[in-house]
Amino acid sequence: MQVKAPDRATAEQPPPTQRPARRPRTTAPRRHSRRIQGLAYAAPTAVFVIVFFLLPLLLVGQMSLDDWPLLAGDQGGNAPENYTDVMDSPLFWPAVRFTLLYTAVVTVVLLGLALLLALLVQESRPGAGFFRTVYFLPGAVGLASASLLFWGLYSPTTGPLSSILEHLGLVDGPVSFLGTPTSALLSTVFLVVWKFAGFYMLILLVGLQRIPHEVYEAARMDGASRGQIFRSITLPLLRPSLALSLLLCVTGSLLAFDQFFVLTKGGPDNSTVTVVQLIYREAFQRLNLGTAAALSILVLGALLLLNAVQFRGLRRSDES
Repeated sequence: MQVKAPDRATAEQPPPTQRPARRPRTTAPRRHSRRIQGLAYAAPTAVFVIVFFLLPLLLVGQMSLDDWPLLAGDQGGNAPENYTDVMDSPLFWPAVRFTLLYTAVVTVVLLGLALLLALLVQESRPGAGFFRTVYFLPGAVGLASASLLFWGLYSPTTGPLSSILEHLGLVDGPVSFLGTPTSALLSTVFLVVWKFAGFYMLILLVGLQRIPHEVYEAARMDGASRGQIFRSITLPLLRPSLALSLLLCVTGSLLAFDQFFVLTKGGPDNSTVTVVQLIYREAFQRLNLGTAAALSILVLGALLLLNAVQFRGLRRSDES
């Protein structure tokens, strides 16, 4: 039996190419179910934001426009009397000036010390992990608890600090760490630095460890000194961590309340009254929620403006 050879044209014809299988298109019901699933995941967060942020913010806005005594409830609108009463308060501008002064001092001292501590424990050397833990431990203590602890330490009668200074011969009698406006400010700054230096050290340490070692090695091979490396490499590459630390530190300092409420109660002679303490006084001592809400709205607006300026400045520096 003879087998017929295939035609030449048929033999030279390439095999048909196989097209890749198409993915089945997502049907409309499936897209709808995925959308519902995504909304279900986002719903708890949305409810939390609405209930604990948006609704209270709207209520505060209404309070700032109404006559609202704490024990009598809403007595009707009186706008803009609450805002004018806040501005005319004899404690308003001193509180604003003191809050700004405290914010400036704390920001400079706290971030400077945090950066120094981060540089000290940056390298992986024996004992570095121990010192990182020791520096961070005060951050685990609540601010109110730390304030009570330092109030006991600062006490001129029962506190150990005054006794230690007397025993060393540095002072002649009991020291009133909170007795003058300057000493009260510096004593509170010392408390805040002790409490938060480790926290900001951790933020800056993460930023330092993200800088590639090859950049430092190349700079050393080019003969750069430590100061030149710090100014030209460390600080520019650490800018995101510094920006975050600056934002958190400034915002937290402007909203300072616990440390002054526990340590000084705004004294001596109302010299350490912060803006948030003034809100507390208006609401729970003068029993006027309207003026307290108006002051809260002013503080919120100032914080939003300040954060917008900071973000704009950081964006310009990044672009340059």
